[in-house]
Amino acid sequence: MAEAFQTIAEQAVEKNGRFTVALTGGSSPLILHELLSKPPYTESVPWDKTFVFWGDERAVPFDDEQNNAKMGFETLLNHIPVPATQIFRINSELPAEMAAEAYEAILKKHFKEDRRFDLILLGMGADGHTASIFPGTAAVHEDKRWVCTGYNAEQKSKRITLTVPLINKAKNIFFSVFGDGKAKTLLNVRFGDYDPDNFPSQLVKPEDGNLTWYIDEAAGKFLNTVSE
Repeated sequence: MAEAFQTIAEQAVEKNGRFTVALTGGSSPLILHELLSKPPYTESVPWDKTFVFWGDERAVPFDDEQNNAKMGFETLLNHIPVPATQIFRINSELPAEMAAEAYEAILKKHFKEDRRFDLILLGMGADGHTASIFPGTAAVHEDKRWVCTGYNAEQKSKRITLTVPLINKAKNIFFSVFGDGKAKTLLNVRFGDYDPDNFPSQLVKPEDGNLTWYIDEAAGKFLNTVSE
């Protein structure tokens, strides 16, 4: 994944002069962050031309341990030479709806009409959610906005999230899924009936881009039972 990250970044800079990436939260990106924050990637990735965004955020202040941006800085951004002016975190100190509107305005200023990330990193929860698009919530059906609010009923927490239409515009999407606890969900998402209200990760289908799944042996343990 780290090698593919570098390749996409180099190609984007060569073609357009910049590389635009949306990071993810949770535990799924930690190994990737660890690799990217050390040589050779600290020197070989064109960080000076990289623009960093987030796919979603919890409605908690930046100094809260649950904040995705805080994790991103601690595990990656504090260790690589990305200019501070090219890092755009979601202002989660605002009320969730205001934060979503403000972030959409930032994205529209950055992308103009193109609205295509070079790369979006996503994880998948054991409940089938991705970004902060949770089962049975309004975010599953949002089809106009670039950014909206999300809600995690289990944790009773508000979120801010990129929407499916924006995610599916990306040139590249990486799904990282690790652990035994996600194995059954991964099987349903990849090969089960199409049921995005219960498995929102099924909504991720790039319109004109590449979708790559990175999984470990534990998460993929049921996939060898499927014949395509």
